[in-house]
Amino acid sequence: MNMAYLYLLVTLFTGTLAGLFINKVRVPGGLLVGAIVGAALLNICFGAAYMPSQTKLLVQIIAGAFIGCTIEKSDVTRLPKIIKPTVIIISAFLILNLVTGILIHLSSPLDLVTSFMSAVPGGIIDTPIIAAVMGADGPTVAVMQIVRQMLGIGVFPLLIRTYNDRRNQFEDEGYREAYKEKRQKSNTKSRQALICTLIVASIFGLIGNKTGIPAGAFVFSIVSVLSLKLLLDFAYAPKWLRKFAQILSGCYLGSTIVMSDVLGLRHLLIPLVIIIIGYMANCFFTGMILSKTCGFSRKESMLITTPAGASDMALISSDIGVENTDVIILQVLRLVIVMTFFPQIISLVLHFIGQ
Repeated sequence: MNMAYLYLLVTLFTGTLAGLFINKVRVPGGLLVGAIVGAALLNICFGAAYMPSQTKLLVQIIAGAFIGCTIEKSDVTRLPKIIKPTVIIISAFLILNLVTGILIHLSSPLDLVTSFMSAVPGGIIDTPIIAAVMGADGPTVAVMQIVRQMLGIGVFPLLIRTYNDRRNQFEDEGYREAYKEKRQKSNTKSRQALICTLIVASIFGLIGNKTGIPAGAFVFSIVSVLSLKLLLDFAYAPKWLRKFAQILSGCYLGSTIVMSDVLGLRHLLIPLVIIIIGYMANCFFTGMILSKTCGFSRKESMLITTPAGASDMALISSDIGVENTDVIILQVLRLVIVMTFFPQIISLVLHFIGQ
């Protein structure tokens, strides 16, 4: 057997085992974290980790297909009602992303593209691989994104509830009536729809890869599958597909890590502090703006600006007494818009400053 294929199989096996183990102990993004750790240890200890360069393209296509399937037709009908908070949220996150990225770059050895991508409020699976495609340090971005996700899931909701309780905001009579209708999810979950989704995502992902647009394969996959979903309601991406993408992404990122990268992690303390402070400030101040201008309660507005995933937010919001479905819809819109446009904006910024 060709040694490259043997190393590939060993890398996938090691990354999968480590991912399943870390996921078992309920670490956010456990499959990705475990796969990175498993492949990195394999590479550092034995120099035997290998993932082909085409892995980046495959992960972009799969991740793009999955994100394209997250928007529902019922979400689109809510757009006229939530366009104002959407604009506020995206503007605030963009400013946060650029300012935080510059501060990270100025206070650490990280290059500018890595600094910007570390602060992107996107998905922990998608962002590191897009960062790698753009020439950033993918494993470093993964560490920063994992910390952000852990904050969003484990710390921010507790802080929001404590802050809200201390301000005695139990009564929300002054706010607009919460939108409590459940999101109408598509029932299209057939094998045919999955095959169609993967074919469409692959075709347009390959086209996007040829355009020269930053993360073009990812963007084209999202747009094509989103169009398929909204126009024909024939797009489907099961959860196992995203788990598969996490393993692939983690194995690829882990296979690029060497001992000097591990030693370089000591330089991430200040960038992590900047990320934490930045997202906490955004949660408070942008939440306050949403509460004042868009009619959300304090808890709702702060949850909307919390950097967690839509599925996580669905569980978190109900746990702290928020039943407004718009919170979930806005989280979904945030992910789709951020992952589609922020890499392009960052690329333009880097171009204008000569990076």
